[in-house]
Amino acid sequence: MQNNTSSSFTDGLKSRIRATKPTRWIRFGIVAALFTGWVIWLDNYWVLLFLPLLFDIYITHYIPFTWWKESKSKTVRTLMSWVDAIVYALILVYFIFTFIGQNYQIPSGSLEKTLLTGDYLWVNKMSYGPRVPMTPIHFPLVQNTMPILGTKSYVEWPNWKYHRLKGLGNVKTGDIVVFNFPAGDTVAVKMQNPDYYTLVRLLGRNTILNNPDDFGEVIYRPVDRRENYVKRAVGMPGETIQIIDGDIYIDSKQQPTPATAQRDYYVQTTRRLTSEEWDNWGVPVDDRREMALAAIERDYFALSSANLKFNGHTPAGPIYVVPLTASMAIKVKESPLTLAVEKIIVEPESDLFPYYSAKYGWTRHNYGPISIPAKGQTVQLTPENWPLYERIIRNYEYHPDSYVKDGQVYVDGQPADSYTFAMDYYFMMGDNRDNSLDSRYWGFVPEDHIVGKPMRVLISFDKDKGLLDGGIRWDRILLDANKGL
Repeated sequence: MQNNTSSSFTDGLKSRIRATKPTRWIRFGIVAALFTGWVIWLDNYWVLLFLPLLFDIYITHYIPFTWWKESKSKTVRTLMSWVDAIVYALILVYFIFTFIGQNYQIPSGSLEKTLLTGDYLWVNKMSYGPRVPMTPIHFPLVQNTMPILGTKSYVEWPNWKYHRLKGLGNVKTGDIVVFNFPAGDTVAVKMQNPDYYTLVRLLGRNTILNNPDDFGEVIYRPVDRRENYVKRAVGMPGETIQIIDGDIYIDSKQQPTPATAQRDYYVQTTRRLTSEEWDNWGVPVDDRREMALAAIERDYFALSSANLKFNGHTPAGPIYVVPLTASMAIKVKESPLTLAVEKIIVEPESDLFPYYSAKYGWTRHNYGPISIPAKGQTVQLTPENWPLYERIIRNYEYHPDSYVKDGQVYVDGQPADSYTFAMDYYFMMGDNRDNSLDSRYWGFVPEDHIVGKPMRVLISFDKDKGLLDGGIRWDRILLDANKGL
């Protein structure tokens, strides 16, 4: 009986194979070759176990994936043909977005004038090697939250360890990089700006947890489901970075400043400007920040020392805080509409990473020096430098039972006087230097958070203009999205 069953299966298999058209064999050969090449690139040969499934889909048809084609109901055939096409499209999009590249929108002006708010970018994930998905089961068109429904767009299990496939190169100084927001691991869903950790520093953890109506549920997000940010890589693993008067120094050597880098200036004009005059200066609507009279009266002595013009305590013309590139500042100074242009000097800030910086008088213009951790590098741990490495050890490299107690550092609950890093880290900054929440505020970017490299602007929309009135920036279509330093 068993031999008859085996013989019947073998005969049936041979019959199915003989009945397969040559075109099906060709299609299977192409798909199998692509699949095998992908598995070799993936460096996980267990995935080859799915090859028999492809063989059945194209050749033997034991699994009735296309059962609906034999249905007598035209409605069923029509409906399922659409479902079949959508499923195939979603699978294709999933693989392209995961391993090849993806489109991203620029939501803020932190890289203005390099990348503009409203730019839609093509980001090449092969530039640095695509990550194998850490949360592989997710809706391919959504980052973390389903539109309308407001639910998670991913399933947290299974959760795979970080693994990056071989890419075309490595992150280099000056690259513009898309990455997952490192401080986005914990989120208060109703208030995500500022981020959760900033809220905790400002208000206290209990305030957030005890007021869900204001802050919403506090949730954890896996690395690859955290919000996408785009900044310029200015510091590499193992380097020491310092900012002096707004200029970046790496290992004590001054770095070139991008021509598109901006600093905040006081701009005083003879009168309030028209939109056309602001446009002529290249200043978008969101950057035209006029100071209120109350703020001017409060800061009168500081503003007058910045050479702004006053009639007594009354300003001789409106005063604005405006981000300008070096070339824009020259253009504004030369305008007959301008009374004064002065670069803003900021005071020491208490919310700069690693949050003990206030006692050193650090500002976003005068910051550091800080050493950027590198894979395999060992550092000495002390209670004093613990704030610099705490998130790396506890959150990024998954040693949650690590802390300082009675003047002693503990890692995994054991006393530790040193630590060896498991990953490379990067220091990221925006070109809009005074209007960018970047590594100066939330620290290093781990290598497992790197997504890819923007290559081209696909299309760009100016939200302050109508589509038929300059709303589409035609001159930016297919523009290089990764201008170097």
